[in-house]
Amino acid sequence: MNTQDTINYNRVAEAIDYLKQHFKEQPSLDEVAAKIHLSPFHFQRLFSEWAGTTPKKFLQFLTLEYAKSLLQKSQFSIADVAYETGLSGTSRLHDLFINLEGMTPAEYKNGGKELLIQYSYASSFFGEFLVASTSKGICFLAFETASSDSLIELQQLFPKAQFVEKQTDFHLQAIQFFQRTWEHPTSLHLHLKATPFQLKVWESLLKIPFGEVATYGAIASKINNPTAQRAVGTAIGSNPVAYLIPCHRVIQSSGQIGGYKWGPTRKSAILGWESALLTK
Repeated sequence: MNTQDTINYNRVAEAIDYLKQHFKEQPSLDEVAAKIHLSPFHFQRLFSEWAGTTPKKFLQFLTLEYAKSLLQKSQFSIADVAYETGLSGTSRLHDLFINLEGMTPAEYKNGGKELLIQYSYASSFFGEFLVASTSKGICFLAFETASSDSLIELQQLFPKAQFVEKQTDFHLQAIQFFQRTWEHPTSLHLHLKATPFQLKVWESLLKIPFGEVATYGAIASKINNPTAQRAVGTAIGSNPVAYLIPCHRVIQSSGQIGGYKWGPTRKSAILGWESALLTK
């Protein structure tokens, strides 16, 4: 690391420490930049390069994690949490949870108690699968395997939600993904419960072109965190929406297929099917 890299690292480290200590005050970009003696423009660029995310998103993550810890305590109301985290009101807390956690503060506090999750079973070229959705979109899709129970896994993700076996329009749209050709993609709403890092990794998976593959290292580089290959692999392995979020398109740098939550044979079959469609 050269002298300038050391200076830049120390500046970012100082900014991170400041944000951790003062996130309840919701400091602005200008305030944090002034603390490390940079212009807002240069601070934004430097922080994004070294931290892999913007100062605003890092502040949101700190705020969200603190809010989640408070919501788990019965004595704190949603209004209390908004005040304690330095947000201007419950509406900002609501927006923060919807954007980063995929559910409202009330839904998080109640462990999904207010969520109605509808699920159904369907068939594909690659076996039977369970698909589930909330009113906002698909929250779960898993292939059936001999060693796991998809419904139990779904219930563990949302332990206090209400579950009803009923096919919805979201489910029908998901089924169409296994019937369509790659020339006619269909948009689909997803309702994901995840950390900001997981969401960033899953978003990068959605950008892998149909019929192509990427390595774990390439995904880590795409999210500006090239040394986080192991963390990327963990995030990919926790993907709750099979196929629609194409974790099957990630392979090892050696060219080997690698692991897959629903079995390497199924992964090979999916990649072969996508490749075959491209050559038609």
